[in-house]
Amino acid sequence: MTLSTLHDPDWRGFASDNYAGVHPEVLAALAAANGGHQPAYGEDRYTARLRHVVREHFGDRAEVFPVFNGTGANVVSLTSVLPRWGAVIAASTAHIHTDEAGAPERMTGLKLLTVAAPDGKLTGELIEREAWGWGNEHRAQPLAVSVTQTTELGTLYSPAEVRALADLAHSRGMAVHMDGARLWNAAAALGVPFGDFTTDAGVDVVSLGGTKNGLLGVEAVVVLDPDRATGLSYLRKLTMQLSSKMRFASAQLLTLFDDDLGVRSAAHANAMAARLRSALEAGIADGTLPGLAFTQDTAANAVFATLPVGAVDRIRERVRFYDWDRTRGEVRWMTAWDTTAADVDRFVDVIREELVRR
Repeated sequence: MTLSTLHDPDWRGFASDNYAGVHPEVLAALAAANGGHQPAYGEDRYTARLRHVVREHFGDRAEVFPVFNGTGANVVSLTSVLPRWGAVIAASTAHIHTDEAGAPERMTGLKLLTVAAPDGKLTGELIEREAWGWGNEHRAQPLAVSVTQTTELGTLYSPAEVRALADLAHSRGMAVHMDGARLWNAAAALGVPFGDFTTDAGVDVVSLGGTKNGLLGVEAVVVLDPDRATGLSYLRKLTMQLSSKMRFASAQLLTLFDDDLGVRSAAHANAMAARLRSALEAGIADGTLPGLAFTQDTAANAVFATLPVGAVDRIRERVRFYDWDRTRGEVRWMTAWDTTAADVDRFVDVIREELVRR
């Protein structure tokens, strides 16, 4: 029996890039990888090829470990750079702190030391607030810094900013982890190779996203400095992130690297967010969008804005998106690899109609 389509393929939302489907080229790659038998648990030809490709992008020492999801990638990454008594300095908005149900702490025993970062970005000054207490047996030891690229607030670190944070962290004996759930969007926005803002900038281990950019439940841990991040082969298994049929995970990741599909898809998502932002700015300027304001820069594929709560609720009834801070009417609008210009224009029309009604 063939499963009937249970949803409207033309329906679009602006809640999350996770809402988007699987990229057609990725589906084709899965079909191509499906014939016959291949060894399990990463001994297949696709994973071998992935190791080679990742080194082309991240450097000769890079090691890649496909996993099932972003939380798993973060847990494995952070566990690999910390002893049981270690702590991680992160922004208070970081996904590892706000959206992973305590998994990094519960699964590994590590401690998160969070600092408020109004734009989602850590600075040297913010890191220094928690970078202390080494040798004090009463304090979890700050031994890693985690940055998100792009951040949970849609902002972006430049290669120089990452380099400055990594230099500071390393000077204090701390490793550097990058949560790259939207690393492709960052590469597209910066217009530079991955290595420029990861390996060459001093990052030690990266959680490489894929699901938000057209993959079917695949992410990866990329170890950039094997001297700092160890035990991945064991950690991936004990954290239940080892895929038996890994060829299908690796084939998907390979497809994003092939012909720059991942960067091109992310660049399209970024462009759709820029289109949304530009149209809304024009509406603010001409008075047709009363009560709308922006709260963050739009560096990649996220737009953060405030508007009257009543209008928020009416707009959401017509187009799905998430509240960010309900108390002040702040919302997050996300675009994806398959968002179209027509989708954006229709959404702007809905926002305008409901704001005028208020």
